[in-house]
Amino acid sequence: MSTRRLRSEDYNDYSSTDVTPEGSPPGGMNGFGHPESYQRFGETNGTTWYETLIHLLKGNIGTGLLGLPLAVKNAGILLGPVSLLVMGIVAVHCMGILVKCAHHFCHRFQKQFVDYGGAVVHGLESIPNAWLRTHAVWGRRIVGLFLIVTQLGFCCVYFVFLADNLKQVISAANGTTNDCNSNRTVVMTPTMDSRLYMLSLLPFVVLLTFIQNLKVLSIFSMLANVAMLVSLIVIYQYIVRDIPDPSNLPLAAAWKTYPLFFGTAIFAFEGIGVVLPLENKMKNPQQFPVILYVGMTIVTILYISLSVLGYLRFGADIQASITLNLPNCWLYQAVKLLFSIGIFFTYAVQFYVPAEIIIPPLVARVSERWGWVVNLLLRVALVSVTCVLAILIPRLDLVISLVGSISSSALALIFPPLLEIATYYTEGLHPIIIAKDIAISLFGFVGFVVGTYEALVELVAPAPAVVNATRIRV
Repeated sequence: MSTRRLRSEDYNDYSSTDVTPEGSPPGGMNGFGHPESYQRFGETNGTTWYETLIHLLKGNIGTGLLGLPLAVKNAGILLGPVSLLVMGIVAVHCMGILVKCAHHFCHRFQKQFVDYGGAVVHGLESIPNAWLRTHAVWGRRIVGLFLIVTQLGFCCVYFVFLADNLKQVISAANGTTNDCNSNRTVVMTPTMDSRLYMLSLLPFVVLLTFIQNLKVLSIFSMLANVAMLVSLIVIYQYIVRDIPDPSNLPLAAAWKTYPLFFGTAIFAFEGIGVVLPLENKMKNPQQFPVILYVGMTIVTILYISLSVLGYLRFGADIQASITLNLPNCWLYQAVKLLFSIGIFFTYAVQFYVPAEIIIPPLVARVSERWGWVVNLLLRVALVSVTCVLAILIPRLDLVISLVGSISSSALALIFPPLLEIATYYTEGLHPIIIAKDIAISLFGFVGFVVGTYEALVELVAPAPAVVNATRIRV
């Protein structure tokens, strides 16, 4: 069979329908079993490899990175980085599985692009079980639900992060100096509760989410990237200096705190939702596998280095975000504000995904005259929900761990291995591959259950505070 050239204008997204895709190639479902019968071409105005790499890094670097030093404390100075490395390898492997399965269905159905939900739908349609084939559309709905929970969970984390950092900056404002090398204790000025800071931020966040143009949002995303990059450089140059003797740090922490490590770590590594959209927008999608592995290698090195150095530098005093451990001088107060500005702008970008899933179907139910009103009211309601949830769980470490355990583990660890089994089982899959996929999914499921349980237990009955929150070392 001659090679068929597929471009964006030839592509119909059958994966969004509730029925089995029509228009299969001659010869049935296996008519395009050989990759050489298919070539995939990117968009003419698509992203370059460099732009795709930047987007991949941005999709994986955020507040989760700043919480990893505390995660290492919950695992141990040896067990923590080793676990991060293993989880990074497994997470990247699962990203590769998702890309491979999506390509398989592109080959089979001569489609230009298959998204995460569509791949799950096609995977369920490929297995022998008749009931699962009949209800395959639920695969898309379940993936969509977890994507919504994950993205809105990110937004909850952002509210807590912003409130904690703003509260600390304002509380220490009277004692802030230009000397970043002093070693004195500053009494924090009493200020309002962090939950009141969240309520104060709510109107500004709502106004930000009224911006619905992706081109405008991309400007805010660029500003967020610059702010976070500068902040990380300053944080690194501080934590690599004057590292104390690490001999008193435990190699492995108590087993009860390890699930909290799991939730935070998988929250940080949960960038699988951006993998297929990034590949679809490339000029040369054939380059994406290399970009994926190079980009995630950079991310993993960044995660391990910051988490280990941060825990070594601050030890048992490490807080939910490493920015909260920075000294009380204007340079590092500026870093907290700069990173907070970046997170503030990033809120709109993260909110865009669930908003596009939830709002359009509901707006379509009303007349065009009232559509824009309903649109804005729904945005206000969704942002308010994230704010209320953040107020109910005002501890940054627990919010991160809960979001990671509940939704990120499913998208990053549980679904991709099961998708690989569903996709290739009828075509012959080696027992070792099946065993590997089942092991990864079980690991993700155990982390999902135990991590959620331990986070909820810690929320209901928190452990005694180790650090006196009324004072800060500078």
